Amino acid sequence: MRSLTLSGVALVAAFAFMSLASACETPAVVAMPDGKTSTKEQMLAARDQVKAYMKGMEDFMACVDQEAAAKGDGAPPEYKDQMAARHNAAVSEMEAVAAAFNDQLHAYNAAHPAPPKN
Repeated sequence: MRSLTLSGVALVAAFAFMSLASACETPAVVAMPDGKTSTKEQMLAARDQVKAYMKGMEDFMACVDQEAAAKGDGAPPEYKDQMAARHNAAVSEMEAVAAAFNDQLHAYNAAHPAPPKN
């Protein structure tokens, strides 16, 4: 399973801190199953959780964008930087979750090869 690096942990911590100062809420991060030992049902449930997480993150980013737009062009540069950082951190987190799920899906497929076709 792909593990978070020290920089990944710092990114998540910074993202969580920045989220506290906003009305926008991030969805809970998805717990990844172990693809080598998971059942098909567990992998399908994880897929559904990842899809729901991605939708929640899209909603979060839309909220962040709306907050930034509400402040307008007169917002201080620090505020604009913070909002851009929140958006970018959300994208990075989504990419990490997708990559982690794909890693586990590949592990599942390797552990459960499809039967040969006749």
